[in-house]
Amino acid sequence: MKNIKIISRFKSEKEERKFWGSHDSTEYVDWSKAKRVTFPNLKPTCRSISFRLPVYMLDQLRVLANKQDVPYQSLLKTFLADRLKKELKTN
Repeated sequence: MKNIKIISRFKSEKEERKFWGSHDSTEYVDWSKAKRVTFPNLKPTCRSISFRLPVYMLDQLRVLANKQDVPYQSLLKTFLADRLKKELKTN
């Protein structure tokens, strides 16, 4: 039996992201006991859009996303959120 560490309480989502970015979840969760769940009544909070990007830009985005081990759409959303935050602060 593996010793599972206790997960501390986090003050913010940012603190939790930082923690999980530097810790291995297998030390805190027994994944062999995990069960798949579904949430059939959840409504999507996102709206799909489409826009055109130059091929080279999409390729670069995919390379960066791959390095960070995230889907490229998620990385793009992060980039957009960061820029929106910056623009809204300065205006």
